[in-house]
Amino acid sequence: MRALLVDDERLARAELRRLLTAHPEVEIVGEAVNAVDALAQIAALRPELVFLDVQMPGGSGFDLLAALDTAPQVIFTTAFDQYAIRAFEVSALDYLPKPIQAARLAAALRRAGGGSDRPASTAAAPGWGKLFIKDGERCWFVGLEQIRLFESEGNYTRVYFDGERPLMLRSLSQLEEKLDPARFFRANRRHIVNLDFVRQVRPVEAGGLALLLRDEQMVEVSRRRAAQFRSLAGI
Repeated sequence: MRALLVDDERLARAELRRLLTAHPEVEIVGEAVNAVDALAQIAALRPELVFLDVQMPGGSGFDLLAALDTAPQVIFTTAFDQYAIRAFEVSALDYLPKPIQAARLAAALRRAGGGSDRPASTAAAPGWGKLFIKDGERCWFVGLEQIRLFESEGNYTRVYFDGERPLMLRSLSQLEEKLDPARFFRANRRHIVNLDFVRQVRPVEAGGLALLLRDEQMVEVSRRRAAQFRSLAGI
């Protein structure tokens, strides 16, 4: 597992490097001292795992994640930010309180999928990624395969997954550029649908279509896109 260390404290990065020598399954591919530096390195190095400090000068770990199109696995490292710990516990993300303990690191790596005893079923599906979403004080890491619908609300997009409907500060058009068109279909000006969640296709007036999702939500397909959907779905 290729890992990037992001922390503004040199000694903290050095200590984490030392602890990770006991985990040959983790390859450290780089270090970053702030969010801007980390953003560039994530784009260039494509790490599978990021050890991320919460509070850094010039931008927090939250700021970094919100700027990413899709997020790698993240283990937070923090000395004192109890708010961050509470927020990410809700989303089942891991964190390492400083000073980092060796046993705690080993447990975190197992949860992140980097341990040698990783179950095969925890591997991410090929071609899928994750989104980081922050809405108020709540935060989520969401696998794209979990998201059934994106709905435009101006410069924001409401994201539907499980029982949640948070807003993320990104337009629907920005998201569409990053999504796999074979899996996510732009049904109309306001909606992008995950085709895996379409339960039924219904014809409507004037040659249009309506998609019934598994949660019984109905999404209309514009006339212009109905032919595209029929070709994509083979109907």
